[in-house]
Amino acid sequence: MSNVGNTRYPIGQQSFEVLRQRGSLYVDKTRYVHKIAESDSLYYFLGRPRRFGKSLFLSTLKFFFRGRRDLFRGLYIDSTDWDWKEYPVLALDLNTQRYERPEMIRNVMLNHLLKWEKKYGVTPLVDDISSRFGNVIEAAHARTGLPVVVLVDEYDKPLVSNIDDEEMFAYNRNVLASIYANFKSKADHLRLVFLTGVSRFSKLNLFSDLNNIRNISMTDDFAAVCGITEEELIENFEAGIREFAEKKRISVEEMLAELKMRYDGYHFSEECPDIYNPFSLLCALADRRLENYWIDTGTPTLLVKQMQKYNVSIGKVADSMAFGADLSGLDLRNPDPSALFYQTGYLTIKNYDRRRDMYRLGFPNMEVERGLLDYILPRYANLGHERTSMFIYNFEKELEEGDVEGFMTRLQTMFAGTPYDLKTENETNVQCILFSLIRLIGYEIQAEQRTSKGRIDLFFGTNRYLYVIELKYEGTAREALDQINSHDYAMPFRQDGRETVKIGASFSSKDRNITDWLEER
Repeated sequence: MSNVGNTRYPIGQQSFEVLRQRGSLYVDKTRYVHKIAESDSLYYFLGRPRRFGKSLFLSTLKFFFRGRRDLFRGLYIDSTDWDWKEYPVLALDLNTQRYERPEMIRNVMLNHLLKWEKKYGVTPLVDDISSRFGNVIEAAHARTGLPVVVLVDEYDKPLVSNIDDEEMFAYNRNVLASIYANFKSKADHLRLVFLTGVSRFSKLNLFSDLNNIRNISMTDDFAAVCGITEEELIENFEAGIREFAEKKRISVEEMLAELKMRYDGYHFSEECPDIYNPFSLLCALADRRLENYWIDTGTPTLLVKQMQKYNVSIGKVADSMAFGADLSGLDLRNPDPSALFYQTGYLTIKNYDRRRDMYRLGFPNMEVERGLLDYILPRYANLGHERTSMFIYNFEKELEEGDVEGFMTRLQTMFAGTPYDLKTENETNVQCILFSLIRLIGYEIQAEQRTSKGRIDLFFGTNRYLYVIELKYEGTAREALDQINSHDYAMPFRQDGRETVKIGASFSSKDRNITDWLEER
């Protein structure tokens, strides 16, 4: 919890009860609670990235169905005709362990079961946790006379934590499937089942015969259920923005532009408004500092592993297309890298092709782009004694001056200093390094840019120069430059006004380095 002026920012607070009792700032999302409560749907799933407010929304549902109207005074739902009955609520939080040992998932379930069994007067007659869970559901319904609300936070955590451990993954999958089987078999005793997680994973058979789960992750009606819209920002954070602007000695309009550039830009459906990352926004306003808050709370190790496993460069992922089915239901055992980056919050929807049901993906904002590339670059290349920021500074200076010899030699030195287990092994990884470097500088770069005669490996521009680069893995620099000329890759840029610099480069697997290059202007 952080206080600035008279505003209490609930940073990291996931309990709706505590937030309301302390008088913390709360962006009213209860119209979504009412929509769910009034719906005939029994099963819901919501997928959002980490630290995006899923747990707080589940907590809001919990206290709503418990009939705690005192916590909702002054909010949207307090003005409705809801009857505020006290339903039995079973809230299961699976985000508390890493689940690397078989007993962990059982222990988490037992901790919940013991409390529920005591509350609803259940004497466990078997040791099976799935059967005990089902018995609790029946008993809660019988004792209260009202059907049960089940809320599962991060339902997929035991699986995501073991994506690289096939044995533990299979074990946790089977345990979860047995627990979740109660959602169908005990349907007559249920009022609502609401699950959150990274994605509704397909092909896992976690919900046997349960085909009517309403996935609201990519629906327009629930697009802003988590996160903060522009309208909500202006309505709820006016004082904090003004105080922040005064500290930085800039106007409120300039402050809003800074916040938008760094933390806005998420889209979760076709017609979704711009969504701000709630964690970063709250931290920035509380600290009155513009930092990479969200991305610094977790490392994208899994994403980099998937890029390397499927031989995909960050340049290709950062401007990619994906089908709607891939984004709404990820295959965790064989994930599409672009969809995985989307589900985890490192990419977002940029536009939508309705006819093909295809989404174009891209970085949501500066925080994510810079933070991700800062993490990726050292995993692909060793920058030697220079810090990343100094290496980039010198690299940018050479690019701006058109010093091809300087920046290509710098790249050679970088590859030569890379430890064996981190060395690049193919052209894709070389592209990944160059893409990361150039985007960190702030230039727009296109990887595998399409032209009428082929694809340019890399294309980007500075204030004075346009660079067209072709890489030949196990080829020659002459072959690479000849390909640029024979396919006339520079033709689309002739009216640009800047000088075009064509670079053909060769990369050797034996030397694990750039071995030669030729330039032509």
